[in-house]
Order: sequence, then structure tokens, then C-alpha cells
Amino acid sequence: MYFLLILFFTSLLGIIFMIGKKLVLLKNGQILSREETFLKAPYLEEWKHLTVKNIKKHGYTGLVATIRLYVRSSNLLKNKYQEVKIRIKNVREKSQNGGLSEKKEASKFLKMISEYKHKIREIKHKIHEEENL
Repeated sequence: MYFLLILFFTSLLGIIFMIGKKLVLLKNGQILSREETFLKAPYLEEWKHLTVKNIKKHGYTGLVATIRLYVRSSNLLKNKYQEVKIRIKNVREKSQNGGLSEKKEASKFLKMISEYKHKIREIKHKIHEEENL
């Protein structure tokens, strides 16, 4: 952390020193304006255009792939976390019951309500799947 701060402030001081040096020379009138000439060839301009075009195309593709990978991996991690949580809960329940899993019988009304809820979830799930297709 300190190393990065030292590098940052060192580079900042170097930039300030270079700009200050140019300002002193500018005040004294010693800076000469020079014109830089670059090679202007039509095929270089075409290469530049194609390169920029391809970089944009591959950049968008890479961005989409990265986002898809992020979403899929987060969903996978969330699902695995839920599975592990359920397993831990089951192991904890078994250890508290001494290995015996005694289930209490629920009333008919509660069973009927849970069956209706289950059926409604299935219908919602089917509707959601059909909407995604």
C-alpha cells in the first residue's frame, strides 16, 4: 500500500517538474514550435479503421461473455450455497435427534394447504418457463 503511494507521489512530482520546466522555458521564449509529420498512407488508414472496428466488435463480445459468466457463476454459487445449507441443517437435525428422525403427523388441513401451495408453485414454474421460451 505504501509502495503504491510512494510511486504515485513520485510520478506526480516528476510530472510537476517537467511541466514547470516547460513553463520556465516558455516564459523565456526559448521553446521552438516543431511540427511532427507522420506517414500518411491510405493502407495505414484502412488498417487503423479495420483495427478499431474489430476491437469494438470483440470488446462487445468479450463484455457480453464476461457478464454471462458472472451471472451464471453467481447463480451456481447461490444454488450450491443453498444445497450446503440444507445439508448442514439436515445433519444438525439428525445429530440433535440422536440419529432418529421422528416426524410428527400433520393435520389434514395443513396437508391439504401444503398440497395446494405445491400445485400453485408448479403452475407458476411452468408459466415462467413458457414465458422464457
